[in-house]
This record gives sequence, C-alpha cells and structure tokens, in this order.
Amino acid sequence: MPASLSPQTIAVVKATVPALETHGLAITRRMYERLFQNDEIRDLFNQSHHGETGSQPKALALAVLAYARNIDNLGVLTGAVERIAQKHVALNILPEHYPFVADALLAAILDVLGEAASPEILAAWGEAYWFLAELLIGREATIYRDQAAKTGGWNGWRDFVVESVTPESETIRSFVLVPADGGPVLRHEPGQYLGFLIDLPGRGVLKRNYSISCAPNARAYRITVKREAGTDQPAGLVSNWLHAQARPGTVLKVAAPAGDFFLDRQSAEPVVLVSGGVGLTPMISMLESIAAEAPDRPAWFIHGALNGRVHAMSEHVRGLVANRANLSARTFYAEPDPQDRPGAHFDEAGLITTDWLVANTPSERATYYLCGPKPFLAALTHGLTRAGVPAERVRFEFFGPADELLEQAPKQAA
Repeated sequence: MPASLSPQTIAVVKATVPALETHGLAITRRMYERLFQNDEIRDLFNQSHHGETGSQPKALALAVLAYARNIDNLGVLTGAVERIAQKHVALNILPEHYPFVADALLAAILDVLGEAASPEILAAWGEAYWFLAELLIGREATIYRDQAAKTGGWNGWRDFVVESVTPESETIRSFVLVPADGGPVLRHEPGQYLGFLIDLPGRGVLKRNYSISCAPNARAYRITVKREAGTDQPAGLVSNWLHAQARPGTVLKVAAPAGDFFLDRQSAEPVVLVSGGVGLTPMISMLESIAAEAPDRPAWFIHGALNGRVHAMSEHVRGLVANRANLSARTFYAEPDPQDRPGAHFDEAGLITTDWLVANTPSERATYYLCGPKPFLAALTHGLTRAGVPAERVRFEFFGPADELLEQAPKQAA
C-alpha cells in the first residue's frame, strides 16, 4: 500500500463528490445486492441494518461521501476509522473479506454511473478503497492480537452459557453469560460491547452487538436486551428470540469485548452518564465500575425512560448510589403513567435537556458519556457543544451501522 494517496487520485475522488451526492445511495444499494449474492459474505453483516427499512445502505452512502469530501484531510476521520475497526472485530471481519467489498463497490459504481464511470474514476476509487481498507486491516490486526494476548481473551467465536435471566422491565431482560469452557473472561472496558453470532432456525446466521451491562470481572458478562417490536422485522429477530428462547443453559457464540466508547478510569475528574431507554446498558457498566473502584469520583447517572413500565434496573441504580456522597442518580419520565409517583419512581417529567444538564452538573469540568436513540444523541451532543463543553468531553455511543460514523466525524470536528 502506498504511504499516501497520489495527488491524481485525490483530485479524481474529490471531483466525484457531486455524482456521489446524487447517486451515492443507488451505488451502495447496488453494492450490497452484489455482495449478498454470496451467502458467506452476507452472513458477515448485521442484517438488522439492511432491508427496506435498513439504515446500512444510507449510512454507507454518507460514509463514502464523507470519505470523498475529506480525502485530502483524513485526520478528521481518525476517530471514525477506530470505531469502524472495533465494530469489524466484533463481527469477526478478516483481511480476506475486503476484496469482496472492493469488487462489489467498483462494480456498483460502474452499474449506476455507466459511461460516466471512466477507467480513471474506477482506478482512483480502487486506490482510495484499498488505502482505507489497509488502514482498517492494520488496526484490526492489532486489536485481535491484543484480545488474544490478555488473560481470558480470545479471537473468533467462543461458546458462552446463559447462567441466569432477569426481567428488568416489561421490555428488557438481563442475561448473565459464562464461558462454556470454564475459563476466565477478558476484563472489558466499561462501556464496551460483545459481538454475537446466532444461527436462528429458518432465518440463518444473524449477528448482533450488545453492550456489557456489568463492571469488569474475570468470571462473567451481563447483557441487558430490549425486546424490539416486530418479530418479523430484522431489528427484532434476535432480541425477540433471546426473550422467548434463551434460558439458563442456552449456548451462545460470542466475540471478545470491543468498542472505543468506554470510561476513562485513569481520570478523577467528574463524569456525567446520560442515557435514554436501553442506552443505559453501557452506563450501568460504568456506574458499577465507579462505585466499586472510585466511589469518591463525582458521578451523575441521568436516565430518561418513557415510564415506569419500561424503566429498567431502577432499584439496582438506587443501590449503587446509596450512601455514596459523590454519586447521584436522576430519572426523567417522558410520559409518566398514573401510578408513577414523582420522587419515588422518577425525579423529572419530560425529556433530558441540555439546559438541565448545564444547570445541574459541572459542565465546566465534567466529561459527558451519552447513549440512546439518535434524536436523543443529536440534541444533547450538539446542545452540549453549543453550551461550551469541548468536543473531547462529549463522548457518545449509538446502536447503528459503523459506516455512519464516517459521516458523523466531520460534523464532530467542525
């Protein structure tokens, strides 16, 4: 791989930006059509991000456009590339998979643009693709190596047994998982997720990521999963199966912890953990870690739920902050039920807002960790930045396609 892209390639790729703005989604849809003709390659992907309502083709179209726009200033994409590498590791993506994507992408460009896709354009995009691919492959190799070298670590898929299942609300359950081989587990960073491979009868191989919802330890992981609506929709297939079928003794194939969204445990500065809905899962891991390892570190756990029926792990959170003067928890219910009592079940009615966070947490010092639905994240990340919180102190995770992160990166840098 060249140390840098050639000036000609940079110029040609930049010149394709208008075409990508017009035809990018058609190109990525066609790319996935071609790619998924190979069942083995199709099974590498999280199919909940595909289909008629899937977000992956749109996300990739935006990512390709962001790459083209920033091809002469790739530094703004560094954080996004790291997140994509982490997502790939959780899906067990390997170097031999990259040529399939290259072939499908270049063929899709030709299919959609026709004669406008000159040999010069195809050559430039081939060079640009492999430049980015080699960056990802190199980083992924380092992550795989680190995972395998640590105590309890592994690569690929390892069998875990469901040890216990706990209902947390009407729609959310926790599953404690222990290795089938009886060995230790890799201590995760609080906030990271696990990759899962599930061969669902009649549906084939499905892959999902679920955040770890417990503090790091050498024995077990806990995931806390919301049952998504629509058992026949891609997004709901695995969560509904877990809720209906996973019992103590069920065996699941699991990839090692991954993800670049995690608590900075070296700092003693204040942290504000802000979540919406099932986005609380990585925050519970962080809160447990702070309570166990650094209870003197000022921390706020701010959670928003629709109402008490779907509010998960409330008693657990109360127990973690009880009798710890520097830890506190506040709960918002967007639409409280009649039986939801202020001061007992929740603290604030309505949505979490930037104004509330700035007024009630130390925004001049704290690092904000956010996880929840996209509108929630968009409102709070942009709101905190506008309120003067530096971007490096606003960290977020969302449960969506990794390619969206390439499109988000320039916005974060702006």
